[in-house]
Amino acid sequence: MNAQSHLYSRQQGLVLVLALIVLAAMSLAAVGLMRGVLGSNRVAGNLANQQAAGQAADVGVETAIAWLEQRTQELASNAPPTPANRLYNNIAVGAGQPYAYTATRQDPVAGQSWEAFWQTLVTNNLVNTLATDAAGNRVSFVVHRLCAATGDPTVARCEASPAVPLSVQNSSKSSSIKLRQASQVYYRITVRVQGARNAASFIQAIVAI
Repeated sequence: MNAQSHLYSRQQGLVLVLALIVLAAMSLAAVGLMRGVLGSNRVAGNLANQQAAGQAADVGVETAIAWLEQRTQELASNAPPTPANRLYNNIAVGAGQPYAYTATRQDPVAGQSWEAFWQTLVTNNLVNTLATDAAGNRVSFVVHRLCAATGDPTVARCEASPAVPLSVQNSSKSSSIKLRQASQVYYRITVRVQGARNAASFIQAIVAI
């Protein structure tokens, strides 16, 4: 083999090595691009699931508020009337009402997660579960009256808005009579959404009625 043939053989070997290096680099770039696309799709899917879960949670909050308003109106129409927003006692699932209700505030104990606390509420039949929606979200909610005890809010140490003074003039308009609007009791609505990929989300709302 002469010198020219030997040099040509070495050049062919170098080209092969360079081709393999370029091929490996292109393969790595393709894998990275694919992973980036898959990651972007996963992020977009998670955002869509989060938005769907938030909308489902709104349904749970609105359902609880509608029930609270209906019950307080029913109580106010009793004879003798019970003051509005005075749901005194606990209501368990299946106790004559479509939804359960807790007349006292309950919170997780120190070191207890909301998920673990939620299971205790399920055990005590205090969790209301709605039908699974079209997106596959299962919505559950609980209602707590923010009071230290059951019974009349005036003695149950409830968290309530202050009474609002109102001015009402008599027919002669010579003087005014000061009246006071009844305070509103605070209720905490906690919604749990079991969404796609076994993700669970908790949302809370405080309402005054």
